[in-house]
Amino acid sequence: MNKILFFAFLLSTSIMFSQKANVTKGDWDNLKGISEYTLVFDYSDLEIPKFDSEEAFLEDKMAKRDEKEPGTGEKFKESWFSDRENFYEPRFIETFNDRYKDGLVKVDRDLGSAEYTMKIHTTFIYPGYNVGVVRKNSKIEVTLSVYKNDSPDDVIFEVDYTKIEGAGSGGYDFNSGQRIADAYIIFARALTKHMYKNTK
Repeated sequence: MNKILFFAFLLSTSIMFSQKANVTKGDWDNLKGISEYTLVFDYSDLEIPKFDSEEAFLEDKMAKRDEKEPGTGEKFKESWFSDRENFYEPRFIETFNDRYKDGLVKVDRDLGSAEYTMKIHTTFIYPGYNVGVVRKNSKIEVTLSVYKNDSPDDVIFEVDYTKIEGAGSGGYDFNSGQRIADAYIIFARALTKHMYKNTK
């Protein structure tokens, strides 16, 4: 392994193990025996650093883009929301299911046979940036809760994940959606690792 690849490996490993998982309700044992989850993604009350709200963040970014090139602000807003379904969620699903290649556990946005729901509430997003010579990892924080489909108020397990950083795609993540999607990949890796370890 050459020095560049070795450094990249060390960087991705350190990022993967920097997450903090704090169980706030139930125990990992409560997930034993559950093989399928219907996924629900929630982005309500989203916190973005240096802004009072998501709306304030979008207003700022749209105004700056429109000042440089009229019309690009609205395009940014559209992509900000569409990136969730197009990038964040698919990357999480693909990574999670790939880690469970033996088929013991499966997640998806529409699993008719699943009895349980896994709700992923993203509470914090830092988009990071990449201007070529300088880049900053994206970061997300998530509250994950599990409940039976017909009993959403009866949460059997809940865990908060913090300090989730996108790995950076080797430095070629110039699009904010891609940078943030990288963080969901890291989150899926950490979650499956904890589930493997604690639900056997």
